[in-house]
Amino acid sequence: MSFYNSNDSIFAYMSKLANETNATNLSQGFPDFPVSETLIDYVCAAMKAGHNQYAPMPGLPALREALSKRHAEDYGHAYHPESEITVTPGATQAIQSVIASAVTPGDDVVLFAPAYDCYAPMVEAAGGNPVWVHLNPHDFSVPHQAFADAVNNRTKLVIINNPHNPCGTLWDEEDIRVLIDLQSKYGFRVLADEVYEKIALSEKGFSSFAQYAQLRPFTYLVYSFGKTFHATGWKMGYVLAPALLMSDLRHFFQFAVFSVNTPVQHALAKYVAEADYDAISTMYRSKQQTFQRAMEQTKFKPLMTKGSYFQLYDYSEISQRSDVDMAEWLTREHGVATIPVSVFYPNPPKDMRYLRFCFAKNDDVLLSAADKLSALQ
Repeated sequence: MSFYNSNDSIFAYMSKLANETNATNLSQGFPDFPVSETLIDYVCAAMKAGHNQYAPMPGLPALREALSKRHAEDYGHAYHPESEITVTPGATQAIQSVIASAVTPGDDVVLFAPAYDCYAPMVEAAGGNPVWVHLNPHDFSVPHQAFADAVNNRTKLVIINNPHNPCGTLWDEEDIRVLIDLQSKYGFRVLADEVYEKIALSEKGFSSFAQYAQLRPFTYLVYSFGKTFHATGWKMGYVLAPALLMSDLRHFFQFAVFSVNTPVQHALAKYVAEADYDAISTMYRSKQQTFQRAMEQTKFKPLMTKGSYFQLYDYSEISQRSDVDMAEWLTREHGVATIPVSVFYPNPPKDMRYLRFCFAKNDDVLLSAADKLSALQ
């Protein structure tokens, strides 16, 4: 029997349960390994240098310039540092700023389920109507016809999480062609939540929506320093968008937040220019492979993961419990905390038997979790 209240955050609930039961916590998506000492030194140096007062509203100019250069190198398009980049207190607030500035009462907003849990409440708070498209149930690919059926002249925004949390999937070229055709027909805006951009696990790597010239004039891109540099507690992110869209966003942002942590921005301005992003992807690819090999001793069956630091597993050979019940039972009885996938749906499919595991952990933690789960025969 589950004690979870669906009005509460599943992430907070499962982490609290893990703490109470001393379980290995593979539920909430936060790394347990240290942040770069160089980056920490940069933050401390900025504080000691007196950079402790308000930064400019859109972000420190040096940081925006570094981001513009980095994105041009990575994705072939330079966003203007003055008018097309805004630094935010985390990606979640960036998403809120996009939705609050783009959506008006009565607008339709297309969401793909399973979806990260902040999207729909933010749409509803802005007066918008969430219009749900369920990803295909077995591989979580984009259902093109269902997507086309969901879009109409009332559609103001389409929200896409790529790489996807919780599924670890990526949009492919055919998916993007469908999106481009629909956008051309109906004129909606696109919010591309790309916070796991540097955690690409497939050999093809990651393609940003910034690379598609047809979409660029209508697209907001959201990123997270916390996810990329495994410093989630710093709550630092940013938005890229063409000047017209960014002007609307800043009109909301200036009254909601105004300014973001100044010494961390100074540190990131230096660190972004020198960070080895390939090493980040390599590290996470190694962790994912370590965890997947260790889980081969269990009856859990992995689904394909191409990005993010999450791995879905099918537990249907072990139990027919609901995924919420299964997640609680594993935590209490077997000492491993996970996240049930059904909570990412407004109306979850019946008989869903998937759990989300976070592998952004030290290898000994991953091996210990797999060893505990091997006892389920």
